[in-house]
Amino acid sequence: MKDASSLPVVVIVGRPNVGKSTLFNAILGQRRAIVGDEPGITRDRIHGVAVHRGRCFELIDTGGILPDDPGLIPSEIFRQARFALERADHIIFLVDGRSELTSADLELARLLRRLARPIALAVNKIDSPVREALAHEFHSLGIPDLFPVSAEHRLGIDELLDHVTSGFPVTEQDAGDQRQPAIRVAIIGRPNVGKSTLLNRLVGQERAIVSEIAGTTRDAVDETVTVEGRQYTFVDTAGIRRKGKTKLMAEKLSVVMARKHIRQCDVALVVLDGSEGVVGLDATIGGYAHEDGRAIILCVNKWDVAPNKDKKAFVEKVRGAMKFLEYAPVAFVSALSGAGTSQLFPLIRRVYEAASQRIPTAELNRFVAGLHFEPEIKIYYVTQPSVRPPAFVLFTDRTGKLHFSAERYLINRLRERFGFTGTPIVIKTRQKRG
Repeated sequence: MKDASSLPVVVIVGRPNVGKSTLFNAILGQRRAIVGDEPGITRDRIHGVAVHRGRCFELIDTGGILPDDPGLIPSEIFRQARFALERADHIIFLVDGRSELTSADLELARLLRRLARPIALAVNKIDSPVREALAHEFHSLGIPDLFPVSAEHRLGIDELLDHVTSGFPVTEQDAGDQRQPAIRVAIIGRPNVGKSTLLNRLVGQERAIVSEIAGTTRDAVDETVTVEGRQYTFVDTAGIRRKGKTKLMAEKLSVVMARKHIRQCDVALVVLDGSEGVVGLDATIGGYAHEDGRAIILCVNKWDVAPNKDKKAFVEKVRGAMKFLEYAPVAFVSALSGAGTSQLFPLIRRVYEAASQRIPTAELNRFVAGLHFEPEIKIYYVTQPSVRPPAFVLFTDRTGKLHFSAERYLINRLRERFGFTGTPIVIKTRQKRG
């Protein structure tokens, strides 16, 4: 697939709760944006790459726009949408076909017409021929290209995309393109530790909404950048709260989606607040990434305003609170000023390559033959069936798992011999029969 930055851009806009995220997911063919009945769930721009009849394009879902709303978050949403609209090759203006025209619809239509971009008016929630008559009332918005659709039931979307993509080039995928896949990096942490600021710093643009209000990010926002010939896709996830602390449906969905993006990433950047120190929730969030077998970097943000800048003492506190993450490197940064952030790219690559490392079976068995286990255990054979995380299967003379001390000994020796920096290691045992 081509780099998204070289593709035509289609932007979905509309006021809150008209079904933009549902349409985005329907076009993309996967659940990338959070969908729910609570207005204003999408706040940031969400990107994806879609293909329609051989025409490849970048699809952008924007937050619900209320142009005249004076509130901080709505005005930030509008500003973020303007970034996307300025890049748009075609705009899909989505309205709710089951509700009457609102002043917000009229004002937004006026703003869009000023942009002098091609606009398709998609009237959503038209899920039967009887309702199609409702769609024609929206011609009063002054946009001639009108399409009745049902994003939820995926009706009318092909006709809409036939029109939107008609001028786009047919994509010919290069079968000989052997480029390495992008390293997918999830930026995770509790609310307000600076995840969105870090994303903006790493990708070199104002990509996510940043504010002092904890929990501003709800969707996962992603952006791909190329550094020294290697692509990195960063995903800024919603701040993860403890169970019981998430009361709103949108926040609960955000946490579910954040957990999903942890499982799908290659590397997890666990962001800690250097000005506050380590708290119990940090260990819980780090535990999610550890349990899912992700390569992990502990990223101490806001180090420029930390009350005590003793890195060694801070690392000791981190290791004490997160004993299970003793393998994870610690990086000290300031996302706001950019201090220390340049070290993250080589560090991400290093832990990704460690997690992707596969040891030849013959070398593994020579290595294990030189180990001495307490309690004594006979290992006949060892192999590595998978990577990310590296997993090893030992065929032994007994049933059940290794004793925890023997497993810890083996993992430590594997790290000493082969590296495996920043990645958990999985050990499984099988009893050799016959």
